[in-house]
Amino acid sequence: MNEEKEAINDYETPEWYEIRLKGHLNDRWADWFEGFSFTLESDGTTILSGVVADQAALHGLLRKVRDLGLPLISVMQVENNQ
Repeated sequence: MNEEKEAINDYETPEWYEIRLKGHLNDRWADWFEGFSFTLESDGTTILSGVVADQAALHGLLRKVRDLGLPLISVMQVENNQ
């Protein structure tokens, strides 16, 4: 039972994510993605980078991405390099 509890808790810790979108987002979206940095790549993609509190917050963030209408290229959990 303790092993099951530990597995569940792994999804409840803040993690750093990079979300890559096809298309460029301008600065007016910064408030909508509060706490995330935008990197506009020369290939026409945008990378959103930031800390996501838990899996529920990640799903909420992905709903926002869906609502933008821009194609989602990738979602990666990465080590915080800042």
